[in-house]
Amino acid sequence: MSLNISYNGIPATEIKAFLEEKYLQYNNPSFIECDPISIPHSFSESRDKEISGFLTAAIAWGRRDLILRSSRIMLELMENSPYEFIMSANDNELLRFARFVHRTFNGTDCIYFIKGLRQIYSSFGSMEDVILQGMKASGSVKEGLSHLRSIFFSLPHAIRNEKHFADVTGGAAGKRLNMFLRWMVRKDNYGVDFGIWKKVDPALLYIPLDLHSGNTARRLGLLSRKMNDWKAVEELTGILKEFDPADPVKYDFALFGLGVNEKF
Repeated sequence: MSLNISYNGIPATEIKAFLEEKYLQYNNPSFIECDPISIPHSFSESRDKEISGFLTAAIAWGRRDLILRSSRIMLELMENSPYEFIMSANDNELLRFARFVHRTFNGTDCIYFIKGLRQIYSSFGSMEDVILQGMKASGSVKEGLSHLRSIFFSLPHAIRNEKHFADVTGGAAGKRLNMFLRWMVRKDNYGVDFGIWKKVDPALLYIPLDLHSGNTARRLGLLSRKMNDWKAVEELTGILKEFDPADPVKYDFALFGLGVNEKF
C-alpha cells in the first residue's frame, strides 16, 4: 500500500490502522450472540452449518432480534436437523412451512428454498462445489454466485422466489450472499467465521455491502459511489484489498460494527 494515498485527507496508513483496531474489537465471540451468525454456530455438522447459514443469511434484513427469531422458527420446523430434513422431507412435511413469514419472505419462498437446496445436495457435496464449478472459467466469485443461483432455480418456481437470492450479475450488491460466503470461507481463529470451505480463497471474496457498512465507508472516503450496488461492492473491495490483499473482507467487522454499534 502506497504511503502517499489518502482518503478524505487522511493517510491510508492511518485508516488501515483504525480499521485493523476495529476489526479486532468486533471480530469477537462476545458479539456472536446478537448476530445472525449465532444460528449456524448452534450446529456442529458442516452441512448443517452451511444450510442454516444460507437460510439465515437469506432472511437477514431488518431488526436482528427478529432475524434470529425467524431463523430459529424455520430451523425448529426442520426439527433442528436441516440437512437430514431437506433431503428426506415429503410434501406433507413441507406444508408446515406454508404459514412461515419473515417480512417479504413467505411460506412459498421457504418451501422453494428447501427444494432448491435439495436440488443442490442431490448433485453436489456442498454449495462450495457449485460455486467452484461456476468459477472455473474466470476465477471470479461473482460468477460462482451466479452459477449457484442458476442451479438453485433450475426447478419450476414462482418468479417471486428469485428476489430473495440476489442476482449479482444483474448489478445487485448481494450483501447477504457475500456475508454467507464470509462465514463459510474465512478462518482466522477468532471464533466467529467458520472457514469450513477450504477451496475458495478468502482473497477472492467481496465485501458484504449494506446501508451501515456503505455509510461508514463513505465517511472514511473509501467509497465514492452513492448507490449500494455491485459496482460499489467492487469499488470498496478493491480499496480494502490494498489494506489486506489476502483477506479484504475482514474489514466488514470494522465497517459494520462502526455503523451499527457506534453510529459512526
